Amino acid sequence: MDKADEKTTPAAQPAEQTGKLAQNQGVTPSSEENSTAAGEKKSPKPKSKRREIKDQRTIVRKRDKALLAALGVFTLVMACVALLGILLIHAPKETIQGQADCDQVRVSGKLPGRIVRFYVKEGDYVHKGDTLVAISSKVADASLFKAKSAQRAAQAASQKVDKGTRVEVKESASHMVEQAKAAEDIAKKTYDRMENLFKEGVVTQQRRDEAKAAYDAASAAVRTAQSNERLAQNGSEPEDKAAAQSMEDVAKGTVMEVESVLEDQVLVAPCDGEVSEIYPHEGELVSLGTPIMSISKLDEMWVSFNVREDKLSLMPMDTLLNVTIPALNNKKTKLQVYYIHDMGSYAVWNATKAYGQYDSKTFEVKAKPTVPIADFRPGMSVLLDEK
Repeated sequence: MDKADEKTTPAAQPAEQTGKLAQNQGVTPSSEENSTAAGEKKSPKPKSKRREIKDQRTIVRKRDKALLAALGVFTLVMACVALLGILLIHAPKETIQGQADCDQVRVSGKLPGRIVRFYVKEGDYVHKGDTLVAISSKVADASLFKAKSAQRAAQAASQKVDKGTRVEVKESASHMVEQAKAAEDIAKKTYDRMENLFKEGVVTQQRRDEAKAAYDAASAAVRTAQSNERLAQNGSEPEDKAAAQSMEDVAKGTVMEVESVLEDQVLVAPCDGEVSEIYPHEGELVSLGTPIMSISKLDEMWVSFNVREDKLSLMPMDTLLNVTIPALNNKKTKLQVYYIHDMGSYAVWNATKAYGQYDSKTFEVKAKPTVPIADFRPGMSVLLDEK
């Protein structure tokens, strides 16, 4: 047994050395060289570093080729889709859209005061002359009372001037005339007697002259009394009468002014239409000219289009337009153009100046229905039909 062991040992050693040498040189040993006398299992063949790098580069090249191929296929598909879109898809036509509108009347008054009561509400249809709102103002009432008092005073002064002198004054002036005439008669008789006596030489010239002076004074007193009587009968001067009448007219005008303001205590509808909006509430104060409510004249509807000038040829003046109203189940109707005006602003959706041409302006075009349209209301969209 010892000899046998000695014989096999030298043979096994060269095999082990050969395997190690092969591993160090990177050479894969054969199965026979790797097997041992003890019957060990076979181990996998280790790869060299060059082989591993080569395999990795191969894998990377295959992956890059796959990515390039996929990118090429994707680019080709997108190009085909774009070409198909250019061939099949057409740009949509522009839609000209307008909006319905109507004239609105704002109801306001000249009386500053407090809202007492509204007789209508938003959405009510009113007729011209219907009562809308009541306004109260204590200040205006006081102004009217003061104006009427001044009018009565001016009227009384004017009547006094027109009536002239009192009856008692007139009667007194008449009595003074009679008294002066009686004195004149006595003075005349005395003077006549003195004149006769002077001619007979009974009295001196001095006595005759005194009687003459008394007679002349009595005659002057008669004339003065007569003038006073005429003054009492005629009354005031024409200028005084005109001034008094003017003062009365001024007072009357003041009363009329205040009354015209107070007429707006109750405001009425200026036209037929629908109450579209009420601004204040009951109990609130409103100043002079403050809008109280707006009335929409639904019987005078029209449609406004904002049209770029290069599309203006589609809507000349007085032409009939075929339109559609989406809000009324796409109702078809006709409108007649009656107004075209430059809005003074650029059409920002097509500034053609960027392409070396010009800036396209916007025009406002208004058209009204040729026949009344039921349930047609402000704010509804209106589409111009394509020709």
